[in-house]
Amino acid sequence: MVELVLLFLFSAGLLTCVAAGLSILYAMLFGYILFFLYGRLKKYAVRQVLHFSVVGIRSVQNVLLNFVLIGMITAAWRASGTIACIVYYAAGICVPSAILLVTFLLCCLVSFLTGTSFGSAATIGVICMTIATGMGLPPLYTGGAILSGVYFGDRCSPMSTSALLISELTGTNIFRNIAVMMRTGWVPLVLPSAVYWILGYVCPAEGNAAEIRGIFPEQYTLSLVTLLPAAVILLFSLLKIHVKITLGISSICAFLIACQVQKISLLSMLQICVFGFHPENPALAALMSGGGIYSMSNVFLIVCISSCYAGIFKETGFLDSIQAHLLKFSKMATPFGAILLTAVVTSIVSCNQTLSIILTQQLCQPTIPDAEEFASHLENTVVVIAGLVPWSIACAVPLASIGAPTASVLTACYLYLLPLYHLCLHIRSDKPPFKSADKSSAPQNEIEM
Repeated sequence: MVELVLLFLFSAGLLTCVAAGLSILYAMLFGYILFFLYGRLKKYAVRQVLHFSVVGIRSVQNVLLNFVLIGMITAAWRASGTIACIVYYAAGICVPSAILLVTFLLCCLVSFLTGTSFGSAATIGVICMTIATGMGLPPLYTGGAILSGVYFGDRCSPMSTSALLISELTGTNIFRNIAVMMRTGWVPLVLPSAVYWILGYVCPAEGNAAEIRGIFPEQYTLSLVTLLPAAVILLFSLLKIHVKITLGISSICAFLIACQVQKISLLSMLQICVFGFHPENPALAALMSGGGIYSMSNVFLIVCISSCYAGIFKETGFLDSIQAHLLKFSKMATPFGAILLTAVVTSIVSCNQTLSIILTQQLCQPTIPDAEEFASHLENTVVVIAGLVPWSIACAVPLASIGAPTASVLTACYLYLLPLYHLCLHIRSDKPPFKSADKSSAPQNEIEM
């Protein structure tokens, strides 16, 4: 009973912050106080509860370190012209009837390359929204296509902090997880593509993207060499090279290209890596500003505090009674169904993707003994469900950055077709078509630092 009261108070704090427009960090700190007091109520000493918190943070220390690298790489890619080059050439095929489909696929590509839904929405999402709006396409449809696309990479990119977090929590190898995501995700990718292709003909846009494309050649030296940092990500991922090395090499390539090709000074690039890329040209700044280590500070703190919760929950048995009920439910609605329901509830309650992943993992771990299958289920549920909750930062931040209405969640087809498709597969069969990758190909925890 005490556990439910504390969860209710924590949820109330989260909703209050969202309604008041305050940083969610205030609610996270409030929650930590509540759960810290719970540990004391369970007769644990202050030092013990603090130790539980540190253990929780240690469980995701690899992810936290990758936040630094991701902040650097997103800034370096902006400065080097990597993102600009991709957008420039991709925008050339944006015929009016295909704008929605191209928007979705382009956001999928950039989110896969960068591994960040927020960063993808703030870069390619803004550009696609600008192009679509200029062509007269309703923001409701474009916003849904962008929201769908930016979460594609969250599920299956080697640079995704969500994918890294799940691999850490489940003790699995991120590259084997990605291989499974690719095998099990092509149908849910084709279905929304068909929807956006049909919508493009039902609600055709007018105009062209020439004006938007014209901004980049004026500000960047666009050449094939600017695509090298993106090529490194693709090649190294296929070769299953260590994630940290992949991020580091791509960042170095982008850094050097920015200095040599775009003629940005060494000191300026160091500042850009820390504080982000902020060009002086207003038109370019509106499209390309962002990135940098500092830009990851907010999510860094959220993950740290969320991980403290995880440590306290695990050591104090906070979630034990809820787990017992989930085990019973999983026998009736399949383990995937239980995970999906839990993901919906935790996403609604927690208001952020990181905590919902941690809570779902802790609550549902006993339902599936196979770690890689469990990781696959988490990727197919909680990672995308969080983006459908309007008051969650996982939904609110991307939509706000692209200027799309909240109702865009209704047209974010990929985010609900993916879990519904897999739910249907699991309901039809007691033994769903999950096939783990070859476990002999790499060590179980290849991404450890």
